[in-house]
This record gives sequence, structure tokens and C-alpha cells, in this order.
Amino acid sequence: MEIRAIVAAVLAEQQGQSKALAEEAAAAVLRAFGLDDEDHRELRADFQHLRRWRRSVEQAQSLTFKAIVGTIATGLLAAIWMGLKALLGK
Repeated sequence: MEIRAIVAAVLAEQQGQSKALAEEAAAAVLRAFGLDDEDHRELRADFQHLRRWRRSVEQAQSLTFKAIVGTIATGLLAAIWMGLKALLGK
């Protein structure tokens, strides 16, 4: 019974140390990016802003692709129309 208690205590201590190390590593990464890990509201607002920015860039890329495809399709149709007019006009 004592061995189980000792093993459980050692495992609990190691788990606590691992959690503390993981939290410190995460805080160090956030600080490296210039983010304050203590101000959770500010951190949440920063990430929400980044998400909105990413979504707007993705939407702009999608619209740009659609505009390019539309322009190419319109150009091809215009070329076909002009070719038909020239062919039938002779």
C-alpha cells in the first residue's frame, strides 16, 4: 500500500512539473511574439483580429480568382464572337 502511495505522489509531482513547464513554454512563445500572456482579454482580442484579417484576405483571394476567371472567359467569348462575325461577314 505504501509503494502505491509513493508512486502516486511521484507521478502527481511529475505531472505538476510538466504542466508548469508547458505553461512557461507557452508564455515564453507568446512573449517572443510580443504578446502579453497576463492580459487575457487583450490576447483574445489580438487573436480575434488576426482571425478577421485572415478571413478577409482569403475572401479577397477568392474574389480576385473569380474576377480573373471571368475576365478570361469574357475575352474568349469576345474572340469567338469576333471570329464568327468575320467569318460570316465575308
